Amino acid sequence: MGLIYDKDKCTGCMLCIKACNFAAIEKDGDKVKFDFDKCVLCGSCEEVCPADAILIERQTVDKEAIAQYNDVWVVTEIHDGRLRSVSYELVTKARDLADKLGEKVVALLLGHEVESLAESLIHQGADKVLVVDDKILADYTTDAFTIAVTSLITSRKPAIVLYGATSNGRDLAPRVAARLALGLTADCTGLDIDDERQLVQTRPAFGGNIMAEILCPYTRPQMATVRPNVFKPTEPDTSRTGEIEKVDFSISPVQVRTRVLEKVSEVVEGMKSVEEADIIVCSGRGIKDPSNLELPKELAKLLDAAIGGSRPIVDLGWLPPTQQVGQSGRTVSPKLYFALGISGAIQHCAGMSSSEIIVAINKDEEAPIFELADFGIVGDIFAIVPEIIEEIKRVKAER
Repeated sequence: MGLIYDKDKCTGCMLCIKACNFAAIEKDGDKVKFDFDKCVLCGSCEEVCPADAILIERQTVDKEAIAQYNDVWVVTEIHDGRLRSVSYELVTKARDLADKLGEKVVALLLGHEVESLAESLIHQGADKVLVVDDKILADYTTDAFTIAVTSLITSRKPAIVLYGATSNGRDLAPRVAARLALGLTADCTGLDIDDERQLVQTRPAFGGNIMAEILCPYTRPQMATVRPNVFKPTEPDTSRTGEIEKVDFSISPVQVRTRVLEKVSEVVEGMKSVEEADIIVCSGRGIKDPSNLELPKELAKLLDAAIGGSRPIVDLGWLPPTQQVGQSGRTVSPKLYFALGISGAIQHCAGMSSSEIIVAINKDEEAPIFELADFGIVGDIFAIVPEIIEEIKRVKAER
């Protein structure tokens, strides 16, 4: 794939300079010249050139080569000896994609002494689990996991590989993509299969103002990271059977440039993780002052809920970034979500729209959050929330 510029055809109209968003074209006398270090081959210049002096040659799809790639893979993630919930979420989605393709779901289980976790992935929908068990994989390191995943992809040729958009997944997926010269779509909120059997990867773009559908037609496997809580896992089917294959794999310690010396868990006193909570009480600009957070905290304590915040109050330092809900924070899917003084900007809604029940309280009856809410209350949170707290206390006392 490359750009061909026919200087003899060029009329010097300079339309290509105006069309280029990357400052890759500049005037050269009565013609133009290209800076190929800046050019991304987007094709804007080719489209506007009236003299056909610019041609972008794109790589043709080798259908025979692509046909050799099959199955949908999920790179699972283990934390404190347990599979993270995002692993089950991705296996559930992978099952849907594989059924549309008529192919299998393969889960990658990397770690040390982890084979006992494989059966739960089969119950979730995997047809096969590849277990890579090595002491060097006991703790996540970029080098060891990259070597393992790239080796398996190269030798077994999956069509699709999915990763969780966690701190580890966001580190591993781009490293694998760079090493194998593959495309990668980050933070997907939707995945589907089109008529050409390609993976349609949907993600927010331009600050969440549009949803972009991205394809990777020229390379395989197609790879994407997906945030936790975007897809809901199905109930496990304990009657399902599948294949568990233990992969003989050895990584030399000299290949791994880092090692884990100590693990430190961030614990915010009195706060549960928003990603794992069944109930979340989330506050926005309407809370007005950090001292007023005691009100949602009291409600959260009564409900055994997590405390969340929209981006503005997290940016102000009123809550830690780990509690931020939204496109630039955590994606959550609780059973019950309280939105207190939150207007409902698209960036925030992208992170909580899959909640089962949404209760919104806002003084502005035109607030977009009410379009998403199952129950909406127009009013002052400082008048309404205390009444909710008192009612919960009364019900608890009666019980």
